[in-house]
Amino acid sequence: MINRVLIRLKIIQIVYAYYQNGSKNLDSAEKELFFSLSKAYDLYNFLLMLIIALTNYAQRRLDAAKAKHSPTLEELHPNMKFVENRFAAQLEVNKQLKEFTTTQKRSWNNDEDFVKGLFEKIADSDIYKDYMATPETSYEADRELWRKLYKTFVFNNEELDTLLEDMSLYWNDDKEIVDTFVLKTIKRFDEKNGINQELLPEFKDDEDKEFARRLFRRSILNGDYYRHLISENTRNWDFDRIAFMDVVIMQCALAEILSFPNIPTSVSLNEYVDVAKVYSTLKSGSFVNGTLDGIVNLLKKEGRLTKN
Repeated sequence: MINRVLIRLKIIQIVYAYYQNGSKNLDSAEKELFFSLSKAYDLYNFLLMLIIALTNYAQRRLDAAKAKHSPTLEELHPNMKFVENRFAAQLEVNKQLKEFTTTQKRSWNNDEDFVKGLFEKIADSDIYKDYMATPETSYEADRELWRKLYKTFVFNNEELDTLLEDMSLYWNDDKEIVDTFVLKTIKRFDEKNGINQELLPEFKDDEDKEFARRLFRRSILNGDYYRHLISENTRNWDFDRIAFMDVVIMQCALAEILSFPNIPTSVSLNEYVDVAKVYSTLKSGSFVNGTLDGIVNLLKKEGRLTKN
């Protein structure tokens, strides 16, 4: 699940923190990097659990209505389509998710107010109403409901973002990326796989894990050289006045460009310019792009960079 976009972002954050704190212990910083990445995987599982929490809350509402002193006919015979959603039922018994729930001891039980409010918004939506009204009952329709609901009500949910940030500081910048993996997981679910449906692995393969370790170490160990390159190509600037985040972003970008010959230079440049646009100053995107482009051209001219 952890892709290279997230790996790059986490490395930039950890490299930034490495220079900001006093200890500068490389091994400890590397452990912090991988711990931070593991927390992103925890968030992935926790957001999948939200689907189960919403389904169980809906069931409790129906049970409470039936138990009233004088329930209506509709309350005695409610529409069970949402609570009997086959995709949600398959997710609830998923072996990997149940193992995560048991080992991490995480649940949405302490956030009942949020779950209640989110369900009420869902129940008031046309997506929910149309689903409940249609006579079709297929696994595909059940799975598609949750894809639509997740995209509509969990994406860009500021209340949820705040709640998650309060739960873990590591989740502050992860959700937007993790959301895409939750949606990918929903689309991959197949009824015939039952409880053994595979969730996305923490790392796609060992190569991505090694990419993270190598990029982080190169960014730090060769930092003086990369900063020299940056300084030489920003002579019209006072180096000390360049945004520190911009320096870190360019330092990591140069580590990738010079250490990974199989990654096209244009791919690396685009990735780090995108990070600068989001996580640094308003002008950082164009500044980082121009500076890195100048360094790359110089290195190619001098024969120190031979890849495209």
